[in-house]
Amino acid sequence: MKKAKLLFLEDDPNLSESVSEYLEEQGFEVICVYDASSAEDLLYEEKFDLLLLDVNVPGGDGFSLLKASRGEGNVTPAIFITSRNGMDDVEEGFESGGDDYIRKPYALKELLLRIQTILKRNFYHPASQAIDLGNAITYDTDNQLLKVEGKEVPMQIKEHKLLKLFLQHRGELLTHETIMDRLWDYEETPSDGSLRTYIKTLRKILGKDTIVSHKRLGYQFR
Repeated sequence: MKKAKLLFLEDDPNLSESVSEYLEEQGFEVICVYDASSAEDLLYEEKFDLLLLDVNVPGGDGFSLLKASRGEGNVTPAIFITSRNGMDDVEEGFESGGDDYIRKPYALKELLLRIQTILKRNFYHPASQAIDLGNAITYDTDNQLLKVEGKEVPMQIKEHKLLKLFLQHRGELLTHETIMDRLWDYEETPSDGSLRTYIKTLRKILGKDTIVSHKRLGYQFR
């Protein structure tokens, strides 16, 4: 049976290590991240069965992270694990899309039971939600499927990565440096010409006005 894959956002490295080791011993695959930005990136890049989210973390907070992800169609169940234990905090956690809320400190056995309960309820891997881009265009970020009027449009790997990046930062100006850093791996050599080609391809599919060029600065996805 395939292991359930968990995303664990916790900025305390010692706690992250002890909890992840325990859950891995229980048969789970655990991906650990320590800040909101890294968690946000992984939510776009990978598929998870369950999210374990601390709230007070560097670069943002778990509530806002999940709320934004829910707005993009992510239905992966989530448990907040936090020292914020006021009733207003609990209410905010559920309103932002959380399925459960555990106050620190907590017993590992309790966490395990709550995880098992949610996974049984969701049967692993809920149906993928495609993002509606308008004009009969949809994009399934989990399976990297771009469809126009129901027909799949083939794209290169870096074109998929670029589209995900734009969707992750809609309306924001992304500098050339940011895009280069995200599209090319450490051992690869970034190429301005290739980037322009990827932009041209996406504009051809999505519409020329969807990606705005800002001279000498970068690009903005509308």
